[in-house]
Amino acid sequence: MRAYEIGDQSGLDTWKLVERPDPEPGRGQVAIRVHAVSLNFRDVLLASKGYGFPVHSPQAIAASDGAGEIIAIGEGVTRWEVGDRVAGIFVQNWFGGRQPDDAFDNMLSGSLDGMLAEIVVLDQQGVVAIPEHMSYREASTLPVAGVTAWNALYGLKALQPGQTVLTLGTGGVSIFAAQIALAAGARVITTSSKEAKLVQVRKLGAIETINTSTTPQWSKEVLRLTGGMGADYVVETGAPGSLVQSIASARAGGIVSLLGVPPGETINALSLLQTSAILRGMMVGSREMFEALNAFAGIARLHPIIDSVFGFEQATEALKALAQGNHLGKIVVDVSGRQA
Repeated sequence: MRAYEIGDQSGLDTWKLVERPDPEPGRGQVAIRVHAVSLNFRDVLLASKGYGFPVHSPQAIAASDGAGEIIAIGEGVTRWEVGDRVAGIFVQNWFGGRQPDDAFDNMLSGSLDGMLAEIVVLDQQGVVAIPEHMSYREASTLPVAGVTAWNALYGLKALQPGQTVLTLGTGGVSIFAAQIALAAGARVITTSSKEAKLVQVRKLGAIETINTSTTPQWSKEVLRLTGGMGADYVVETGAPGSLVQSIASARAGGIVSLLGVPPGETINALSLLQTSAILRGMMVGSREMFEALNAFAGIARLHPIIDSVFGFEQATEALKALAQGNHLGKIVVDVSGRQA
């Protein structure tokens, strides 16, 4: 089989396409023919040693998010059958409840092999069934971006209809959060520095938008739009200088989910006291959250937004496109050519 290894992490050209023997599932494991993989900004950071968490070797398989079908099962497998359509969970030992203490030692594409290969082997406990109405390309976008958005809105305190969700930017997590919030009957406000992207965002539904280029003090606009109350949920994606304004945009007791922090970013702790906001660090979510997201997506007939699709041989070009930041939603690598 073919697979992409992370390589020496010296830049966006260091993914290495290699030939490996087809892996065989051991006891309690399943072999998955991968049909599609989606990329996350984490992959850009990993490629350039900017992620900050361990990679066990340059031979680790790249990219954490993928979907495919089970083609073989090992001895003792009871959860799955050959032909089942599945995706891997990001943290392979986080099934429910609180985040495991060793979560960073059990992440796909990092401490463990990732999904950017024609065949992967995972423990039967580390996969979930994908929504029936989604293609493999769509389902490949769920493991990190989809689950992170779900965790931001439901992991600590469940989003309620009529509440306000503020999403920053138009990347995968933010777009997922907007889609989920709209389907749940919430109000959505989205920011971007590019008006063309905001035009696209408004086509997704009743989303209010703020152009941060023309409105640099965008937290004041959030307060104006909400009658001075602020947002119940803020999905903070880690843009430089945005955290202070995210906290200022939060309603009293609101939740600011912190998904990334630029180097040197600081806040005034008094601002948290002034708003009584909850600043919450997050790392994706559990299998239980993934399954809840999939159930919700099935009922709401939610379709992830895919910006562009690259062939397997163009995976490095896909990574570079992600780094440029011109996408809206997700960038996908088609591994097998099978869309269904």
